[in-house]
Amino acid sequence: MGNRAVITTPDKNLALYLHWNGGRDAVEPLLKYCELQGYRPPSQDCYGWARMAQVVGNFFGGSLSVGIERYRNLGDQGDNGVYVIDGWKIVDHYATDYDEDWNAVGLRHIDPSAEQSGYDFDEMLHAFDEAMPENLRLGAFLDAEEVPVSDVRLGDKVWMSAYESNPELFEVVGFGADDAPRGFKGIPFVNRYDHDGDYSWNGNNYIDADTCRIAPRV
Repeated sequence: MGNRAVITTPDKNLALYLHWNGGRDAVEPLLKYCELQGYRPPSQDCYGWARMAQVVGNFFGGSLSVGIERYRNLGDQGDNGVYVIDGWKIVDHYATDYDEDWNAVGLRHIDPSAEQSGYDFDEMLHAFDEAMPENLRLGAFLDAEEVPVSDVRLGDKVWMSAYESNPELFEVVGFGADDAPRGFKGIPFVNRYDHDGDYSWNGNNYIDADTCRIAPRV
C-alpha cells in the first residue's frame, strides 16, 4: 500500500513516481520548495528532474519511495493520479477511471478543492528543508516576509541567491540611476559585489524579480 502519485510535464516524456505523500498537500509544497531553491524546472531540462528527485529522496530515504521513468511506461499508478506541471506549478491533475472489469474508460480531472489537505503547507516546506544536507538548507529564508520590490526601502535586508548558492542577506544601499545596467532604473541594489565602494555597477546586485523576501524591519 502507498499514497502514490505521478508527476509529469505537458510533453509527457519523463515522469517522477512518488510511492508516498502523493496528495496535493505534499506535492504543491514540494514544487514550491524546489522553486525557492532556484532549481530549473523539469519542463525546462533534465536538471529539474534530478533536483526534484534529490529533494524527495532526501525526505523519504530508503530506495523504493521515488523513481523516474518514461511516462508511457509509468502512466497512472493509482491513489492520487497524475499531476502535470509547467514550471513549478500544477497545471492539470487527473486520474484514470475504470469499469467493473478494471478496463480503463477515460480520464477524470480532479477539482483542487476536493483534494487531500491534511498537511500544513509551511510545515511541509520545513520538512523538506530539514531533510536536506545542512549546507543546502534554506533555513530562515522560508519564514521571511515576501514583499513587492516596489515596497523595498533603503536599508532593508534582502535575501538574495546566486547560481548554486543558498540565499544570503544583503543590505539595500541604493536604487538604479538612468544609466543602471540592464535597464534597472529605479530598482533597488544591494551591497554584494563591490567595485571601489560602488555597488551600482553590477547588474547582479539588483533585485531582478517582482517580489523579494526581507528580514524583519527594525
